[in-house]
Amino acid sequence: MDMGRESRSEKDAMTVEIVFALMTAAVLAGVIFAVAWALVLALDLSGSAERGVLAGGALLGAVAGVWRLVRVLLRFDEQRRMGH
Repeated sequence: MDMGRESRSEKDAMTVEIVFALMTAAVLAGVIFAVAWALVLALDLSGSAERGVLAGGALLGAVAGVWRLVRVLLRFDEQRRMGH
């Protein structure tokens, strides 16, 4: 593979992979936060307990989303370098 300029199809593949990584990361983060929110509703939490669980869910969701984004993009870069 030419390490210079990328072809149009290579650029399109990168764009698709970036969008896929962003969307799956956002969905994962949203699902984790929704679980935390459902936990608050199911346990009828209020006050600082509610805020703590929601903050923990938001933090865990953000970390999981970033992890997913990095993992997908690194996997794509590795496959691209191998010529797949």
